[in-house]
Amino acid sequence: MEAYFDNSATTRVLDSVMDIVVKTMTVDYGNAAAKHRKGMEAEQYIREARAEIAKTLKAADKEILFTSGGSESNNMALIGTALANQRAGKHIISTAIEHPSVYNPLAYLEELGFEVTFLPVDHDGHISLQQLEEAVRPDTILVSVMYVNNEVGAVEPVEEISRIVKKKNPKTLLHVDAIQAYGKYVIRPKKQGIDLLSVSGHKIHGPKGIGFLYIANGVKIKPLIYGGGQQAGLRSGTENVPGAAGLGVAAREMYTNHEEKVRHLIGLKDYMTDRMGEIEGTVVNSKKGTDSAPQIVSVSFEGVRSEVLLHALEDRGIYVSSGSACSSHHPGISGTLKGIGVAQKLLDSTIRFSFGLFNTKEEIDYCIDVLKELVPVLRRYQRG
Repeated sequence: MEAYFDNSATTRVLDSVMDIVVKTMTVDYGNAAAKHRKGMEAEQYIREARAEIAKTLKAADKEILFTSGGSESNNMALIGTALANQRAGKHIISTAIEHPSVYNPLAYLEELGFEVTFLPVDHDGHISLQQLEEAVRPDTILVSVMYVNNEVGAVEPVEEISRIVKKKNPKTLLHVDAIQAYGKYVIRPKKQGIDLLSVSGHKIHGPKGIGFLYIANGVKIKPLIYGGGQQAGLRSGTENVPGAAGLGVAAREMYTNHEEKVRHLIGLKDYMTDRMGEIEGTVVNSKKGTDSAPQIVSVSFEGVRSEVLLHALEDRGIYVSSGSACSSHHPGISGTLKGIGVAQKLLDSTIRFSFGLFNTKEEIDYCIDVLKELVPVLRRYQRG
């Protein structure tokens, strides 16, 4: 049996996504910038995908900018808006549990002379709203907060965060990394006071290499890529028609019968959380129900190194993560786990299980049976 529980790293594409990607690669394969019929057909796919995505956010079509994925969306949101608004100030606020695609652009901005305040989080992964309010200054141009943490599934109260920030400084922009949240939550940027929102296609059963950045009308932002002037000059380069078309279909599918899909994910999460209690020496770092994201369960296995367990599970056809896929190239202890106060002895013993639409309870039962067999053996081995 095979059980893929690494859906926060990437997902299997839906059949409907695969169909449109193949069609736009083999039949309607024109360049969207070309003036002939093939080009116009390709451009129509881009327009339709943009409209589908905008509809899920109740946004205007022109507020959706296609990118190569979540990392580019985050880079553009941070660097593009910082450079465009630096005359108003050079202070930025973020949190201690952000993704590397937020941390590293912020580090780059610090090299350029910007000042970044990183807010700590509590045991549940939430920032202190009082500390946030105290941190906002007249020269704060941007606040960047993750909607759903990619490692433990903590959910930040973005609407309340926006209200506090805008009350203290109405000119401060709010960027939300929604890469693990889009598709799982109903997101309304205008209602929630979000100015910039990053999304990645391959987290929602869409293609890899495509994402989008929602940019609220009127937000000043500088391009990071210059060239032929595609997408109103904000992101030059030949448009990824198959990617955009696939992302449009995935977005529509995720928000069709949305509540039912979310209930399915929460059911899997809660079932796995309950069954983890059958394994001695485990600590679940994620909350049940709606208190955390529907698709993520973080579990610490005392006395077992996460990488050893990951490969032992892989040998049995079970695929999990020992952290963010994007941070696996930079080995080290997770800043998120430290941030939420996971015990020192468990920092290198934590596994993330993340669910998608294709997962079943039978796969969880298989995984628990394998864990019951493996964990005691690995503990004895590591003690020896």
